[in-house]
Amino acid sequence: MDVFNAIASSGFQTIDLIIVVAYLCLLVFLGLFLGRTKKGEQKSANDYFLAGNTLTWWAVGASLIAANISAEQFIGMSGTSYADGIATAAYELMAAVTLIVIGKFLLPIMLKRRIFTIPQFLRERYNDGVGLAFSILWLFLYVFVNLTSVAWLGALAIEQILGLNGVSLAIGDFTISMRMVIILLLFIIAGIYSIYGGLASVAWTDVLQVTFLVGGGLVTAVFALKAAGAGEGVFAGLGNVFTDLTTGDHVNDSHLHLVIQQSHGASAFANVPGIAAVVGGVWLTNLGYWGFNQYIIQKGLAARSTAEAQKGLIFAGFLKILIPFIVVLPGVCAYYISLHPEIAEGLKGSIGVADDAYPWLVRNFTPAGVKGLTFAALSAAIISSLASMFNSTSTLFTMDIYKKYINRDADNAGLVRTGRITSLCALVIAAIAVKPLLGGLDQGFQYIQEYSGFIYPGIITVFGLGLLWKRASSKAAVWTAIATIPLGVLFKIFLGDVPFQLRAGYIFIILLAMFVLISLADRSTSTPCSLPADSDRRKMKEWARILGGSGIFFIIAAIAVMVAGDATALTAYLNDIGFQAFIFFGVLVGCSAIWLYSDSDDKVCDRKALPVDLKLFHTDRGYAIGAALIVIIVTAIYTVLW
Repeated sequence: MDVFNAIASSGFQTIDLIIVVAYLCLLVFLGLFLGRTKKGEQKSANDYFLAGNTLTWWAVGASLIAANISAEQFIGMSGTSYADGIATAAYELMAAVTLIVIGKFLLPIMLKRRIFTIPQFLRERYNDGVGLAFSILWLFLYVFVNLTSVAWLGALAIEQILGLNGVSLAIGDFTISMRMVIILLLFIIAGIYSIYGGLASVAWTDVLQVTFLVGGGLVTAVFALKAAGAGEGVFAGLGNVFTDLTTGDHVNDSHLHLVIQQSHGASAFANVPGIAAVVGGVWLTNLGYWGFNQYIIQKGLAARSTAEAQKGLIFAGFLKILIPFIVVLPGVCAYYISLHPEIAEGLKGSIGVADDAYPWLVRNFTPAGVKGLTFAALSAAIISSLASMFNSTSTLFTMDIYKKYINRDADNAGLVRTGRITSLCALVIAAIAVKPLLGGLDQGFQYIQEYSGFIYPGIITVFGLGLLWKRASSKAAVWTAIATIPLGVLFKIFLGDVPFQLRAGYIFIILLAMFVLISLADRSTSTPCSLPADSDRRKMKEWARILGGSGIFFIIAAIAVMVAGDATALTAYLNDIGFQAFIFFGVLVGCSAIWLYSDSDDKVCDRKALPVDLKLFHTDRGYAIGAALIVIIVTAIYTVLW
């Protein structure tokens, strides 16, 4: 079967093709148009890598979500939802809460420092070695995990939707699979405007992209529910899914519970370990991803002002709450349909692996025209993420390695040229590496979460304490950076059966203890420094007592439950949902007491410590109201779907 016959048999109509082609042409045109410079002007490094600090709050928020939502959500998260249920939505719901923390406590410090890249901050706060180490770590992560996984999962989805599974393209004596052709096309489309225009092209086109991905994603969810309703409508479908998956033979099914019990689904618990998905290692993933991931936080760094950036993060938080309805619900609907042969009978294709779920739904249940809109939404998600990664990869290499170690005297033209060449090289390397790395994958979302989790414990420790603790030392940062990946590998080898979120929590506790002890013993942290104002010291000590006491309470409660085991019905249930995760949460909360008390009372600090300035953490009433609404909505969702 040739390519065109395969597409025709998939149900993809001419109108769908027109919509997709028109969208891609509009996207590339806008990207090139918005990334242009006036005649006779030269694009500066700030223009290329930070969009000249011109982004408004809605551009920041939209670009954050467009960069974040990609094939790993549409395909990977839907696949995990098909296999394990809605508990994977914890990544999205807790991300909304995490954005509040980052907007209030982390981003203001970064903006005040006027940094281009996260490793640049590490150089200024610690030393060149720490900055270089994390530059290299991020570059490897972007090229070999992020770029490859997004492209592979996106191509898998497109291949499934268009009915191109197993189809190859022959050019003379050379044959290439359609999946690789699709991957190359995705790289080329994303590369054209991101390489030319830099962050300005990426961020402003993301406003268009997020409109398509949210709109198209919601449309797919509606048609998935209509299919589950067996012709009786969306609400009937929602009722059917809820009733069938919570009663009868499925009373212990994990698919409609945000907190999974291990006894109800061991494999699901391994991926999303009960309460740990709320208070466990998910905080490492979210803080590391949203706070210290270059291709994400770069959008906040490019904002017009701190207030504008903070509004953008709140806007992104509300959009994150929508994402489970766009990508998680369809996966659960696909699972429901698979249990009902009368609905699935006569449908095209099949769900061979979990990540086939979303494209299978699109292929079978969206009508002509709508299928094109959904396809455009998926394309928007994939291309926007790839474009952001290309831009941030070039930013990291150009500003942290090329300008620092190769050509210190490079002018703006040279930096922009190097950035473009770097993006092109990243494209080529990722295209070569994609199949060997992801060829046999079943659930791409879990691949990304687990292997990103190898570095997040170290990143949170080094970055977080560097920002907030005046005694954080360079020596501690170096040893933490060195120990991070080896610890991840050792825990994977010897504790491979332990859910990776819990493993990440244990590693964080070890790295945190190591970092604090080395810093306290390091003589470089004995530089005399002034104390904060008396009013600030009182506030810091008060919060240190509150957070320290809360941390100790969580740790003691978790240990008590573990020791009690199955002695009572309550402790048996708590152990079944992974209550041990509160040990990690207690450490995470309690460690705040260390830096708060130290910053308020210690008269010595690291020679490169940041000055304590509580005014940076002040936010306006609008931010407080937005943050409160996000917390209320997330709490309500967990209450209903616990």
